[in-house]
Order: sequence, then C-alpha cells, then structure tokens
Amino acid sequence: MNRPARLTTAALTASIALLVTACGSGGGDSSSDTIKGTEAGDAKTSAGASASASPGSVKRPKVTLPKQFQADFESWSNSDPKLQAILNDGREELRSKYAAIIEADPESDAVAFYNSETTQATARKWIKQFTDDGDSIIGKVRVFDPQVHISDTGSGVLFYCVDEREASTQNRETKKIVSTPDKPESLIQYRLRLDRTSQGVWKTTSLTTVPGACN
Repeated sequence: MNRPARLTTAALTASIALLVTACGSGGGDSSSDTIKGTEAGDAKTSAGASASASPGSVKRPKVTLPKQFQADFESWSNSDPKLQAILNDGREELRSKYAAIIEADPESDAVAFYNSETTQATARKWIKQFTDDGDSIIGKVRVFDPQVHISDTGSGVLFYCVDEREASTQNRETKKIVSTPDKPESLIQYRLRLDRTSQGVWKTTSLTTVPGACN
C-alpha cells in the first residue's frame, strides 16, 4: 500500500542482483501469526556456514500482529528442514517490519534480528516513512507462492509474492484511511538473499521488490 500503494517495499530495495533461477517451491499449510523482540543473533553472517549445521540456542524475537492487520502466509512449508528454516526466518523478517510500522518503532529489535546492517538500514528508512507521516497499516496481506533454494555459495534464495490489495494505511490522529489500489502493481514479488549466522539465524542480506511480477 503506497500512499496509496506505499506498503510495497519498492523503497526497501537494498540492491543486489539476485539470480532469477529456478527455485524449489515450498508446499503445505499457512503459518500462524505470532512474533516480540529479545536478544539479537550474531550480526556477522556467513555464506559459507554449513546449511546442515543444527541451529544454535539463540532465542528468536516474538513478534505479534494485532487483529486489525493480518499477514496470511500460504503454502509456507517445505519437507526439507534446511529450506523450512529459510522460509521461517524469511517470514518473520517481513512480519517484523509490519509490526514495527504498527508499533511506530523504526528501531525495532526484531527488524534488526532478521536483517543484516544493509537491509536493516533500508527497512528502518521504509518504516520511518510511515511513522513520520503518523500512519499505521490495517487490513490484510496475502503472502504466497514461496520459492526457496540454497545457492552454490551456501546462501538462501527466497522469492515470494505479496498481495496488498486488501490492506490500507490509516492515520493515527485523523483516522483517515487510504486504500491500496486494486491493480496489478499491488501484487509484489519479493526477492531475498539470506545468509546463515553462526547461531543458525538466516538473516536477510539483500532484498529487492518487483511490483506486478506476481500476476
């Protein structure tokens, strides 16, 4: 939803060129909608970390989205546990940003937890656009068609689609609502690269968005 379609993270493009290669698709059920921030994982990411290494005991933040805003993740499961771990951390990265907008908290610990320094900076800039304007988000987004694989360098590659057409921004003071346009550009493809930390967290290290790519 920027203004009206500002929820799209075109401003969030922290650029790198992800290889648009064939990805293994996830299948399965939708996920539940819960996550609040505690300790952060190792800030250093390592593309060379073994994808099969067992996750560390790091405590992931719990982020909770309120009833007025829902993010429904469809077919967000994979039979491969390594790919499922990427799906899980990729999902929570997006949810942490939605929660930060709603809580008017650009410095969210959860956003920092799931992002590298580069993508954290762009995420905070995006969140701050909402807080500076006194806006929150309401309604629902549908997150679907996840495609995930591990590259030859050990990085995770995750593509997914977000349908924002049922989401809106709402000004905290005036309560004015601006709806997302019902047009193809309101379906956005997110393209992420994630690198696994020594504590087993798949941090997003680059993110690009392509409006209209999911039609």
